[in-house]
Amino acid sequence: MGSMGIRRVYEPSPEGTYRILVDRIWPRGLSKDRAAVDLWLKEVGPSDGLRTWFGHDPARFEEFARKYRQELDGAEAFDELRAAVRDHDSVDLVYSARDTEHNQAVVLADLLRAR
Repeated sequence: MGSMGIRRVYEPSPEGTYRILVDRIWPRGLSKDRAAVDLWLKEVGPSDGLRTWFGHDPARFEEFARKYRQELDGAEAFDELRAAVRDHDSVDLVYSARDTEHNQAVVLADLLRAR
């Protein structure tokens, strides 16, 4: 695996970085051109039920991360994400949440780095 970063989809990535959107829903108010997403893996995002329960509440993040890792266990979408990260020298996992520390991209990056 090359370099991997996490950033909001509204922010540009360095030149030559492969951008993977890890949200289940397309970011509000953002055109496909402006998003500059190379791959949208909506199925790797948290389920609607989990996302709604979490509500981006930092106090729920640890429990969210645990439940989300369970959802990803054996998921085809996570295998697809791992392959995409492995196949590119520089990757950004992009997401739309305002909270840069408590979101699914943080959980995904931790999982990818651990494997």
